[in-house]
Amino acid sequence: MVTATLTSKGQVTIPARVREVLGVSQGDKLEFEEADGGFLIRASIKRVSRLAGFFGPHQGAPVTIEQLNDDIAAEASR
Repeated sequence: MVTATLTSKGQVTIPARVREVLGVSQGDKLEFEEADGGFLIRASIKRVSRLAGFFGPHQGAPVTIEQLNDDIAAEASR
């Protein structure tokens, strides 16, 4: 079991092991959901920068914003 101490200002330092399991770091948001007489804690929104490399290395020429917008519009009109 991992424990933390509540300060007089109502603040808690999330223990390193909990941050690792949640995959969160400074600036990330956490959600607290009431459940079964306690709370579930989960990561809320993660930064997009954490997705870098998620799909593997980029192959091909860079895509411009205009090309991306055109592709999105084409897909939306289907």
